Amino acid sequence: MTAHPLRSRNWFGRTDLDGFAHRSWLKTEGFSDAVFDGRPVVGIANSWSELTNCNAHLRQVAEAVKRGVWSSGGFPLEFPTISLGEVLMKPTAMMFRNLMAMDVEECIRAYPLDAVVLLSGCDKTTPAMLMGAASADVPAIMVTGGPMLRGRWRAEELGSGTDLWRLWAERRAGRLSDEELCEAESCMSRSSGHCMVMGTASTMASMAEALGMTLPGNAAIPAPDSRRLALAELSGRRAVELARADGPKPSEILTAKAFDNAIRADMAIGGSTNAIIHLVAIAGRAGVPLPLARFDELSKTTPLLANLRPSGKYLMEDFFYAGGLPVVMRELLPLLHGDAPTVNGRSMADNVRDARCWNEDVIRPLGVPLASEGGTVILSGNLCPGGAVLKQSAASPHLLTHRGRAVVFEDHEDLHRRIDDPALAIDETSVLVLKHVGPRGAPGMPEWGAAPIPARLLQKGVKDMVRISDARMSGTSYGTVVLHVTPESAVGGPLALVRDGDEIELDVPARSLTLRVSEQELATRKAAWKPRPPKFTRGYGRLFLEHVLQADDGCDFDFLRGKTPVRLEDTAGPSHS
Repeated sequence: MTAHPLRSRNWFGRTDLDGFAHRSWLKTEGFSDAVFDGRPVVGIANSWSELTNCNAHLRQVAEAVKRGVWSSGGFPLEFPTISLGEVLMKPTAMMFRNLMAMDVEECIRAYPLDAVVLLSGCDKTTPAMLMGAASADVPAIMVTGGPMLRGRWRAEELGSGTDLWRLWAERRAGRLSDEELCEAESCMSRSSGHCMVMGTASTMASMAEALGMTLPGNAAIPAPDSRRLALAELSGRRAVELARADGPKPSEILTAKAFDNAIRADMAIGGSTNAIIHLVAIAGRAGVPLPLARFDELSKTTPLLANLRPSGKYLMEDFFYAGGLPVVMRELLPLLHGDAPTVNGRSMADNVRDARCWNEDVIRPLGVPLASEGGTVILSGNLCPGGAVLKQSAASPHLLTHRGRAVVFEDHEDLHRRIDDPALAIDETSVLVLKHVGPRGAPGMPEWGAAPIPARLLQKGVKDMVRISDARMSGTSYGTVVLHVTPESAVGGPLALVRDGDEIELDVPARSLTLRVSEQELATRKAAWKPRPPKFTRGYGRLFLEHVLQADDGCDFDFLRGKTPVRLEDTAGPSHS
């Protein structure tokens, strides 16, 4: 049988046994013959889950998408995907990002879909869906769930994550009572949606928009705002158009120009350090080379424009009211590839050229930035041969050039057992080093990098220290924290060789991280080093340990790099049992 231009017709337009079976099975759901009249089938990949609070409202968003699909003459079919809840999943949602990406890719590949709408929200759900869609390369458009409303405690505005860490530090220092903490707990997260600071979820929603994979304005609309549902409906309508035109496909949008645009946007908004790992992973699926050096190159020439926590003072709700990401992109136009295509069929420049800013204290003009460089820098040196990252926009200026003696913790358990030990030899000039928290060491590279400061130093008024690890940190966190040290300690990287008392030098202006120990001594330590036994010997955990790449390669699986576009002929064979 000859393949039909619409993939779905190779399921539902057939006159043989397979066609009979396919139509019959869907009719069990109450669909009439009318839906099999040749209209495009639009899949709605929904990461809704009650275990993922950021995505708990996506059922309503899906209904809005369906309205758009039906109204444009399409046939919407919603299906579930794995959902990754950053706060609740242990050891970390990052360990399951690649599993979700596989789930999304294989569902797109296996089902009769002419286009797909990706519904995401929480940190890892957005990159996972983009990775899967990039590999399958069926026309796709993303709708994220949006940030929750700002928190409000007494006269204070609270941002989830950022103020969570701050208030907990105040409690550890004895300046906040249990009653006050409990009161603040009920005031911080008061609606559906993801964190309302420029954490990883907000950053990755912005990256999806900057890449051109969402309609303009998607990233910042608050989750409870009716305009979120209106945008979802419009995205459903656009998905039908994508299906009929067979594109543009992700491979036509996720180009080197698009990734440059996204990196500049990330630097301008003070985005999460996690964006680097996720953008590298998405680029790896799209077949676009994206070395860490490119991030630093663009960071040096991209000013910080968004005054948002944890780098600034405002919240995502304010960002939306000020004009959102389109305003940032308009300000950046002189630095962007304005001709980069987007999912709505227009160029990036055409999408944002008329965007207006309504609060220049929230989104600064290009000529009056908060800082002359972007939020994140890439470090190199003998302690991180494969690179490391630091969010300078959320760091303490006085620590950006620092020398100190290492206080070493062998793993996360060791850190929490000893960090408040009165016998621990540590002061505010020390460099806190945490090992075995990387992709293979933890495993899964949890957000443990912003390690706690000893309570006795907090009580003295110390608010920040240099902290170094092969972990990640929440995009909502702040401090002078060196992350993603590569290679990680679990595979014998130089971080594994650091000992108490070693001198470490951080020089952010020079982009360097140096372990002041002789090469001869490091060689002696390396010869005596032995890896720890694997944490998993079966199941997905074993698959993860055997195939996960290092942070500079995006922590994807080695066998998932690149794309294998769905071909029409792949759908032409029999599928009945």
